[in-house]
Amino acid sequence: MKFNELQLTDEVLRAVEDMGFVETTEIQARSIPLIKSGIDIIGKSNTGTGKTAAFGIPAIESISREKNGVEVLILCPTRELAMQACDEIKKFSRYMSWVKPCAVYGGANMDRQIIELKRGANLVVGTPGRVMDHMRRRTLKLHNLKMIILDEADEMLNMGFREDIECILQDIPEERQTILFSATMPPAILAITNQYQNNPELIKIDQKYRTVDTIEQYYFEVPSGMKTEAMQYLLLAYEPKASMIFCNTKKMVDELTDALTGKGFKACGLHGDMKQAQRSFVMDKFKSGKINILIATDVAARGIDVSGVDVVFNYDLPQDNEYYIHRIGRTGRAGKSGSAYTLISNRKQIYELRALSKYIKADIVEKELPEKSEIINNKMQKLVTKITAASEQPLREEAEIILSILNKEGYSPEEIAGILINLRLNKEFRNIPEFELPKVKKYSPKHSGGKLTKEKASKIEISAGKLHRIAPNFILGALVEATGMPGRSFGKIEIFEKYSTVEVPEADLEFVVDAMDNTKINGKKVSVKLCERKPSEKSLRHGSGSRRNDHSRRKNQGGYHRKRK
Repeated sequence: MKFNELQLTDEVLRAVEDMGFVETTEIQARSIPLIKSGIDIIGKSNTGTGKTAAFGIPAIESISREKNGVEVLILCPTRELAMQACDEIKKFSRYMSWVKPCAVYGGANMDRQIIELKRGANLVVGTPGRVMDHMRRRTLKLHNLKMIILDEADEMLNMGFREDIECILQDIPEERQTILFSATMPPAILAITNQYQNNPELIKIDQKYRTVDTIEQYYFEVPSGMKTEAMQYLLLAYEPKASMIFCNTKKMVDELTDALTGKGFKACGLHGDMKQAQRSFVMDKFKSGKINILIATDVAARGIDVSGVDVVFNYDLPQDNEYYIHRIGRTGRAGKSGSAYTLISNRKQIYELRALSKYIKADIVEKELPEKSEIINNKMQKLVTKITAASEQPLREEAEIILSILNKEGYSPEEIAGILINLRLNKEFRNIPEFELPKVKKYSPKHSGGKLTKEKASKIEISAGKLHRIAPNFILGALVEATGMPGRSFGKIEIFEKYSTVEVPEADLEFVVDAMDNTKINGKKVSVKLCERKPSEKSLRHGSGSRRNDHSRRKNQGGYHRKRK
């Protein structure tokens, strides 16, 4: 659907045209008419689907030309999101002089916000805590409020704003329109809708349109000690025009920012410990293109909405599936394509990534880090392309310099060209880290993947047994983690005094030995080899055998003591 089919005012259509919008997203096409009709709605939609326009356009169209005070209040979870939403609404209302948007949020000067509110703000966008502060000071009066919008409601609840939200909802006029947007619908959200909305209409975006559908997702398996060097490799290999790197901790944001800027990358960090002036400064530099790499924590993820981010890097795998969606949603917005790359450091994270892939119903494909030679060749090719393109332009002053060098210094044209190319590329080549990534053992199953059969079984010996307090489940867990093979692939596990044996598929014998060698089981570093001897000791068994508790054996080993006569 086109915007000019939604019966919008001429002023809004003119602003929308200036912004280059023609087609609506699904959430916009379904929400705008319903909100304009005055009913309460619940919008269930993921990040990056155009929600700001979905509620912002009908919000500004609802504001009267008379000076009635604040008529629309929009609550957002973070200061960045509040600022972004306010900026978007200002663009939509640029030809509506009577609409006066104002953003209020924590970490900013209270006096300046009070002045802006007193100048006649009639649409306020803010975070719950700062809105409550203004209400207590009587600098924000909501007795004429007609519409309240809760944007990213689930995240506001996750951040502990439930009490503030309920206080605000209880203190505003009962005769108002309540709009709620949320990516998920937990019980706490449903409780708010039941108590504070009047027969709301649910708008649920079809799952076939999801932000992740437009994003190519990959992962790289890298040792944790080499993640920073790997990050440099990827930045040099892909050369994104604008990228975001997400870390799990503020400390990691600072360390990675220092490491990349020290190598000449144009990067800045963003996290919750920074003052608002610093955060605004960083975002302005990123939006203007003065820096092209923004390194952030998940706290900042919700509030960043910058067009043109072509690549998102997950330096750390996020601890929550929803955060992964919000992270990679910074690219591939509103149907545009994008790329997301995640660094994985151990087999446990591989399992987490597989579970994540199922959760988002999208493939996350493994890739190999590019070789140093590949990066050098790509840069050489790009330089050749630039030289070829520039050769079509007249080079008068440059030609005079070249002739002067030829006449005075005695260099040939080929030598001069080679020197210039080396000068141009040496700086970039110095940024490529000198390290060799260890080859990670990969499991490629050769057998059918079903249960182990006696005819196709071999036996391995592991240098840990009862003396090392080893149990069958310890060994099976280590095998699954080290190889990535399913537990059903392994057969009988027998534990002896100083060693243990395991039946493994014959076709995968060499792989299992390599993968398990020098791993740890219950804290003990073990060696693994093909089992050649026939065990004669009694053992604990697991798998196709049974685990046995031998009473007499325990007595003989000192598990019980007899009274001496």
